[in-house]
Amino acid sequence: MAILQPTSKLSSAAAGATLLCLALSAHAADPQPPAAPASQGAFSAESTLNSVTVVGNWLESPNEAKVLEHPGARTIVDRETMVESGASNVRDVLRRVPGVQVQDSNGTGGSDISLNVGVRGLASRLSPRSTILLDGVPLAVAPYGQPQLSMAPVSLGNLEAVDVVRGAGSVRYGPQNVGGIINFVTRPIPKTFAASASVESDIYSHGGGVKTIPGAFIGGTNEQGLGGALLYSGVHGNGYRASNDHVNIDDLMLKGAYRITPADALTGSLHYYDATAGMPGGLTSAQYAAGPFQSVRPFDNFSGRRKDITLKYAHNDNNRKFEVLTYYTESFRGSNIESESGNQRRLVSYPRNYHTFAVEPRYSQLFRGENVSHEIGVGYRFLREASDEQASRTAFYRPGTGFDAPNAPSTLYQSRTGGTTANAVYIDDTINVGNWTITPGLRYEMIRSYVTDNLTKLRNDVKSEEPLPSLTVMYHVTDQWKLFANAGVSFGPLQYFQIAQTTNGLTPEKAKTYEIGTHFDSVNGWGGELTLFNIDFDDELQLRGGTSGSPDAWTNLGATTHRGVESSLRYDFAKLTPTLAGLSAYATYTFTDATYSQGNFAGRDLPFYSRHVATLGMRYLRNRWMLNVDAFAQSKERSPGDPAAANAQYQTAESANGALGDIPGYALMNLRLGYDFGKAAQNLKIAVGVKNLFDRRYFTRSTDNNAGKYVGMPRTFYFQASLAY
Repeated sequence: MAILQPTSKLSSAAAGATLLCLALSAHAADPQPPAAPASQGAFSAESTLNSVTVVGNWLESPNEAKVLEHPGARTIVDRETMVESGASNVRDVLRRVPGVQVQDSNGTGGSDISLNVGVRGLASRLSPRSTILLDGVPLAVAPYGQPQLSMAPVSLGNLEAVDVVRGAGSVRYGPQNVGGIINFVTRPIPKTFAASASVESDIYSHGGGVKTIPGAFIGGTNEQGLGGALLYSGVHGNGYRASNDHVNIDDLMLKGAYRITPADALTGSLHYYDATAGMPGGLTSAQYAAGPFQSVRPFDNFSGRRKDITLKYAHNDNNRKFEVLTYYTESFRGSNIESESGNQRRLVSYPRNYHTFAVEPRYSQLFRGENVSHEIGVGYRFLREASDEQASRTAFYRPGTGFDAPNAPSTLYQSRTGGTTANAVYIDDTINVGNWTITPGLRYEMIRSYVTDNLTKLRNDVKSEEPLPSLTVMYHVTDQWKLFANAGVSFGPLQYFQIAQTTNGLTPEKAKTYEIGTHFDSVNGWGGELTLFNIDFDDELQLRGGTSGSPDAWTNLGATTHRGVESSLRYDFAKLTPTLAGLSAYATYTFTDATYSQGNFAGRDLPFYSRHVATLGMRYLRNRWMLNVDAFAQSKERSPGDPAAANAQYQTAESANGALGDIPGYALMNLRLGYDFGKAAQNLKIAVGVKNLFDRRYFTRSTDNNAGKYVGMPRTFYFQASLAY
């Protein structure tokens, strides 16, 4: 399958302009009927103002209508699409979203428990630059001091939707929002009794591994407005590489709700996540050539647990919304990773504990005038977090000598405690006037963090106070077609790991972001989006990793620039002719240009992102049969080395340890065939499919202290079955 791969900024912009012209021509292709009165739904400024209701928290109940009204790039992937794509985890789902690049598990994030997501060329290692939420609650163990997702406590089977807001979110949500907001939305409590069960098994053509992904759901609401639901999803089995075994993930959630009055509700949840998994580790160039699915790290593994409780009160009427969200999370994450020195190794353990407590009230009030309306939104966050991070290591040993490293005595060499007290306030005003919606806003972050080295008794304190203004503008061309533009400032405070290095002169990150684009939907069968974006960092942070001989070292890169175009297009062929009812297609394309703006690598690509990423797919529903064909392609990535190293050279040839050098692009194709037995068989659905149909061999690299080459998923067969009552 051919994928369009523009080779210059000009051709990429031309591809985006073509999509925009297609949207415009779709409007003009057919004669438009006479304007209907406002009661029939025709667009007009007067009818829009009359029908305006308060929005409040726009992350709640995500749907395509909210995407259409959002003044920035936004994509929602619903549960049906996730199932039909054959996705096994949230990484597979996020690859469908324009502008989002997902790295396969690698390095110290090399287990099935981690998540490596980068947006618009930003660093993907452990997803540090996006605010990632589960039902509006931060997923990170410590949102300010440790936002990285070496443990991502979320399982695909419990999700109703994945909502990715790539722009226009920095005022409402923070602090790590230069890469937007990703909200994983769990399955809602049903209005009547419902129950379901599902299972998927992935069978890998190399390595002999099989993973099973079970899921279960039961819930309902009585006539008095009291409801509840129990959700379970897990992953169990072995992967496609040696030592990627004994994966055991269990994700359990209990949700409750009570409708106090028609306008008032109380909701809450208890969440427990427990996971263990082996990590196969990186391979040198020679080891990869000898066998890409092997592992030379028999002791590396990762484990994690998370307990959290949330409670929310909400009042909602046509003119005002008020809610108070409070949550408490308790997390443990630990890993065992071998470090090398010449021909010797030692096993290093990293146990870490975190606690987070937060209260977040927010209030929105709608004011209607004769020709204008204002929705004033104000919010506040108080958050306190604590961390306890340790590291211990065994004596050196030689591999293959039978040394029992997991049970050998170890010496504590690092012990740090830290904490953060954060206060954030925001205010914005959504102004609807004529065909325009204009929203100025301001967020103010006040952060105090500290790290104490318990071995040396040294303490580092950091204080940050940052105003984060933004402005969004939307023009309503019609009910189904919107134009938008926005500008904002995003901020990333220093993390605990970095605070411990403040003697190196590290400074927090700050970036200016800009977008201009369009959404359109249900336009003669067409729907989609087109967005041009630009991100300017004043002084971006990067982990130097093993490439500099100091795996714990961070550095400020200086200024960097991220710019590009994101596009998506979908079409329902039933609009062309009734004989094609049930056939639809989609395509996405993203061009990203993320470069160093100064220093030794000025003008060169930043590491670990692809300039060109595209998807293409088709869905065909005929009677009870469903056929899905999906393809994904990305261009090459770079792993050039450390720009802060003495005599730094931008490396494109592969290094002996496999960590540095270009990473070739690749394309994959997936097929799925499903059948729905209907209500007579308890809504039984079964499907079979294959991922990476042509068994395309691809890989990524890591430059942290588990450096090397990591092979991608081989051809994988899978089976799905589900029942619903």
